Amino acid sequence: MTKEWILLVLCGIQGSGLSAKPSWFQNISTDLFKSPGDIMIGGLFPINELTSDLSKRVKPDDLECNSISTFGLSLALAMKFSLDEINSKENLLPGITLGFESYDTCMQPAIVMKPVLQLLTKGTTEELDVTCNYTDYKPRVIAIIGPNSSDLVPVIGKLIGFFLMPLISYGATSDMFSDKETFPSFMRTVPSDRWQVTAMVQLLKEFGWNWVSVVGSDDEYGQKGQQQFSSMANEESICVAYQGLIPVYSDPVQAVTEILNRIVDAKVGVVVVFSLPKPARDFFAEVIRRNMTGVWVASTAWALNDIVSTLPGINTIGTVLAFADITRPLDLFTPYIRELFTKIEEMQIPQQPDTEISPLDNPCTRCSYLSQANVSMVEIKLVQRSAFSVYTAIYCVAHALHNLLGCNATRCALNPKTDNVYPWQLLQSLQKVSVDLEGVSLQFDKEGNPSFGYDALQWNFDNDTTVRFDVIGYFYQNLMINKNNITWHTKNGKVPMSTCSSDCGIGQVRRVKGFHSCCFDCIDCKEGTFLNRSDDIQCKSCPIGQWSTPRSTSCVYPIYTYLDWSNYESVGLILGGILVLVSLVWVGVLFFKHRGTPLVKTAGGPLTGLMLLSLVGECISLVLFLGQPGDVVCRLQEPLNAFFPTVALSVILTISLQIVCITEFPEKSSDHLENIRGRGSLFVILGCCGVQAGLCGWYAQEAPSLTQYVASLEVTYVKAFLRCPVEPMLNFGLMLGFNVMLALVSFMATFMALKPPGQYNLARDITISTLSYCVLWVMFIPIYTSLSDKEKSIAQVGVSLLSIIGLVASYFFPKCQLLVKHPELNTDDHFRTFLEGVPPTPPEES
Repeated sequence: MTKEWILLVLCGIQGSGLSAKPSWFQNISTDLFKSPGDIMIGGLFPINELTSDLSKRVKPDDLECNSISTFGLSLALAMKFSLDEINSKENLLPGITLGFESYDTCMQPAIVMKPVLQLLTKGTTEELDVTCNYTDYKPRVIAIIGPNSSDLVPVIGKLIGFFLMPLISYGATSDMFSDKETFPSFMRTVPSDRWQVTAMVQLLKEFGWNWVSVVGSDDEYGQKGQQQFSSMANEESICVAYQGLIPVYSDPVQAVTEILNRIVDAKVGVVVVFSLPKPARDFFAEVIRRNMTGVWVASTAWALNDIVSTLPGINTIGTVLAFADITRPLDLFTPYIRELFTKIEEMQIPQQPDTEISPLDNPCTRCSYLSQANVSMVEIKLVQRSAFSVYTAIYCVAHALHNLLGCNATRCALNPKTDNVYPWQLLQSLQKVSVDLEGVSLQFDKEGNPSFGYDALQWNFDNDTTVRFDVIGYFYQNLMINKNNITWHTKNGKVPMSTCSSDCGIGQVRRVKGFHSCCFDCIDCKEGTFLNRSDDIQCKSCPIGQWSTPRSTSCVYPIYTYLDWSNYESVGLILGGILVLVSLVWVGVLFFKHRGTPLVKTAGGPLTGLMLLSLVGECISLVLFLGQPGDVVCRLQEPLNAFFPTVALSVILTISLQIVCITEFPEKSSDHLENIRGRGSLFVILGCCGVQAGLCGWYAQEAPSLTQYVASLEVTYVKAFLRCPVEPMLNFGLMLGFNVMLALVSFMATFMALKPPGQYNLARDITISTLSYCVLWVMFIPIYTSLSDKEKSIAQVGVSLLSIIGLVASYFFPKCQLLVKHPELNTDDHFRTFLEGVPPTPPEES
C-alpha cells in the first residue's frame, strides 16, 4: 500500500510539471545508431525509403535509399532511448551495460541482408566464420530487434534461426512466423495476424455483417492476411463477396479501379483492408476520387499511419474501424528526444555529408541536422504506439539477460566480460521471461507471440481535417466493444447493413442461390414441418401425433373443438329444439284434453301419445351432439337419433296399413279393423322397433370408441373439430335408411287412397308428412358427404329437427286446427270411414 501512495505522489509531481529531468539525460550520447556495451544488441529499422528503380538493377549494389523515413528513424531512436534508460537502472543489469548497433533495412530484402551478415560476424571482427559446430560461436550481437515488415522476416529469419539468435520483431505480424520449425528463434512484441483476423471476424459478427470484401496489398503481409481472413470468415458463415490485391511494386491505379468496380458490383457495405500503408494510400486516394462511402476495417499496418489519415478528403469515405497494437505512452520518450536533439543542435555546425561513408556505418548522414524543430516527428500517434513495441522488445531482452546472468539488485553471477554468453542461451531465457511494463504484462507463448491483443479504434474527424483515433474497445482472445462510443458516419447515423440477403424470419429455411451461402431465398416451412434452429438447412417433419402451421418453430399436439353450448350454432340449434319441444307439448296437451274424441281415435288414439313421446325423445337426444363428446356419448348419439324416429314412423305405418285395409279390402275391413288397430298395430310397432334396435346394436358394436378413433387419426392439423365417429358408414346408412323405408311405405300406402267425401282426409296428412320426411333425409345424404365435420354435426341436428317439425306440422297441426277452429267437426260422422271401416264412396260422374 505504501508503494502505491509513493507512486501516486510521484505521478502527481510529474503531472504538475515540478519534476526535473532524469539525471541520466546528462549522459545522452549524440551517436544515434551505435553505442558500445558489454553485451551488444542489433537493431533493424526502416530508416530510409527506396529511391532507385528495382527493375533497372543489374549489380548487387544498384540500390539507393536516400529518402529519410521519419517513422523508421523515430523507432531507431526509441531503441536508443530504451537502452539508455536500462543502462541507467542499476538494479536491472548491475555492472553491465548494453550497447547497440542499428541499421537501415530500407524495407528491401537486398538491403537488409548486409546488416544481418554484419551482425552475425564473430565478435568485433567483420568475419563470418564457417565451422562445423556453432554452439560456441559468439556473434557480434546477442539478439536482433526487428525488422518492421513481414516481407523481410522470410529473407533473414531462417538464417538467424540457424544460429538460434533471438529475432524480436516489433512490427512483423504474419502468422507464418509462428511456425517454430521454420523460424525457431523468431519472437515478436505485436500480436500475430491470426489474432487480428480473429478480432476482425468478431467485429463483423458483432454488427451482423456477413457480406464483405477483403482487399490486401500484394505482398507477404497482405496476401497472408487476406487468406487467413477469408478462411476464418468462411468458418463463421461470413461471405467474402470479392478479394483483391493492390500492387506494391507497380502502378496500382488500374488494379485499384478494377477492385473498386467489383466492390460496387457486389453491393457490399463493409470492406476489410489488409494492407501496408503505401498501397492503402493508393487505394483510398481512388476511393476519395470516386466519392465512395462505406465501412472500412483497417489492419494494424495502416490504421494509424499518417500517409493515409492525412489524405485530402479522407473524412468523406465513411466509417473507419481499426485495430492497433496495445500500447502505453512512454512519458520520457519525447523529453529524451528533445534533450537529444538539443545536444545535436548545439554541436559544431556539421559539414556536408560524406558520400563515401557506408550506410552500414551511418544510415542517416543528414541526421546531424536534427534540431528542436524535428521533435514533433516522435509525437505522432503511430510512432508513440510503435515505440512501445520497440521498448517492450528491448526490455524483454534485458530481463531475460537478468535471469540468464543470475543477477540480483547489486550484482550478476556471470560477467559477460569474462564469461561466454551465447544467443541460444538467451533464447531459452526469453521463452520464459515475464515482464510488466507500464501496466502491460508480457510473456511469450510457445510460438513466440505476446500475451496481449489490440485496441479497437474509430477514426473521427476534427474540423473535417484532423483524424482523432478514439478507443471503442479491446481485444484479447475475445472482442469487447462499447457500441455507444461509435459514431456512424452514415446519412441516418445508424449502424449500416452489409448482408447479401436479409435474415430469414422464424420458421423460414434458407435456400442458397449462387456460390455464396450468405445469398439465399427464405422459404417458409410448410404445414407439418418446423425449424427450431436458424442454422438448420431444412425443415424437419413433425413427430407422429403432432402437427404445425406454416413457419413454425415447433410442433404441437392438436387442439380439438366441439359444438360448445355457448357457440352461436349451438344456441341456434337449442332454440330450434325448444321450439319443437314446445310444439310437441302443445300438441300433446291438446290431444290429451280431447282424448276419446273421434278425431284423436282416428289419429291413432293412445298411439299418438307414443308417437309424440318418441318425437320428444328424439328432440332431447339431439343434445348429445352438443358439448364435449366422450366414449359413452358417442355410443348413444347415432343409435338414439335413429331409434326414436322409428317409433313415430312405425305408428304412422300402422295407421297407413289401416287405410290400406279400408280402401283396398272394403268387404273385410270392418271385420278385421279392430284387430289391426289393436294387436296388429302393436306387432307392427314392436317389429319395426325390434329391427331398428338390432341395427342400432350392430352399429354400436362395430363403431370404434371416441378414444380409439382419436388415436387412429392421422394428425394433419393443429386445431380441428372433434365429432363422434360415424363408422361404419354401412351401419349408419342402414339405420337412417330403415326409417326412410318406413316413411316411404307409409307414403306409398296412402298416396293413392281415396278421399272420403264429406269426411276428414287422414291419408293426406300421412302422405305429406312421410313425403317431407323422405325428401329431407334423401337430400341430406349428398349434402352430408360434402360437409366438414363441424358442418356435418350441425346439418344432422338441423335435419333431425326439421324432420320432427315436418311430421308434427304435416300430421298433427291440421288436426289441431280442427280441434281449435272447428270443434263442431269432431264427430263420428266426420270420421266414420276410419272409425267404422266403411270404405269411401267415389264421387259420382256427372
